[in-house]
Amino acid sequence: MGREGELVQQLVPEFERRTPGVRVRVQQVPWSAAHEKLLTAFVGESTPDLVQLGTTWIPELVALDALESLTARLAASASLPPADVFPGIAETTVIDGVAYAVPWYVDTRLLFYRRDLFAAADVAAMPRTWAAWDAAMHRVASHLGAPRHALLLPLTEWQPLVILALQHGATLLRDDDQFGDFQSPAFRAALTFYLDLFRDGLAPRTGVAQVANVYQDFADGFFASFWSGPWTLGELAQRLPAARQGDWATAPLPSLDADWPGVSLAGGASLALFRRSPRKEAAWQFIEYLCAPAQQLAFYRLSGDLPARRSAWTVGALTTDARTAAFWEQLQRVRSTPRIPEWERVAAKISEYAEAAVRGDLAPEAALARLDADVDVILAKRRWLRRRAAGAGS
Repeated sequence: MGREGELVQQLVPEFERRTPGVRVRVQQVPWSAAHEKLLTAFVGESTPDLVQLGTTWIPELVALDALESLTARLAASASLPPADVFPGIAETTVIDGVAYAVPWYVDTRLLFYRRDLFAAADVAAMPRTWAAWDAAMHRVASHLGAPRHALLLPLTEWQPLVILALQHGATLLRDDDQFGDFQSPAFRAALTFYLDLFRDGLAPRTGVAQVANVYQDFADGFFASFWSGPWTLGELAQRLPAARQGDWATAPLPSLDADWPGVSLAGGASLALFRRSPRKEAAWQFIEYLCAPAQQLAFYRLSGDLPARRSAWTVGALTTDARTAAFWEQLQRVRSTPRIPEWERVAAKISEYAEAAVRGDLAPEAALARLDADVDVILAKRRWLRRRAAGAGS
């Protein structure tokens, strides 16, 4: 997908050299069109042999019975030891105890911040607890003064609120992922903390609406920090002026207690085999090749995508680089979102009602009640299928 579809082609010639008689044709698909194209290919029985999938797409294709189980292949593979993959990342590829994909590259969310602005507010290092972080953000906001802010939180992004909820112990869904659980005390506590960031003026209620260019405004000090993923490392290295390159840093997320870092989301992309592929053995060889530490490191150098294999981090000295080291720490504590086909629709509803609460269009309790109601509608088919399966079993 996307730029990866272009860059991975540079790794193909070496694979073809190692496997005489096997040829690889890479079809590059824009991310914006990929989901529809994959579903159309499945319906038309014209799927490719293997595919790159975002973590939230795996459950949907599993529900369609489109993907090959990889559990046996992984157990027999000497080149893909399970312990070499971050546990929280590996979790995203397993549905009901069956592995359907192999992690290729990873991402997660953590803090990007202007350490010079934090230092000017007498914050020498990013705090490790949310209470200390909140106090530090107030100091930064006071130092910056209006109309600048300590934090940018785009209202279109559901990830920060979900991360806070996971840290509070929220399950998000209940009863075997058949109903929303957003009125739970844990999710309410997370929403309260989230809304306070806007009420206290730490983050602008307009989200990114008043931000002309995120990277330029970060360089200009319009906001001192934001949450983002590894793709931002390359963007800041390219877009910030040379005079600002030493002023920004990364840090893992704070936690509610001493168990640092706090939990973040498991993300990235994995490689999977389509069940109808007539070339599964060759395609599996290509997956093993792309997921080998040497190739993962080579792909990181081409794309900036962080390796899923821990050994690639060690060989590439990514664990000691100041900015990628924060991702290494954060990836030790990541969790997947509920592994259901409907998750992206659920996530859109979380974003919708969180924004309504931030803007004051809905009271928090009303927003959570409506969120639960809408999510219950989204999951209605899931409940029906479960009831049908239970009836067939009896």
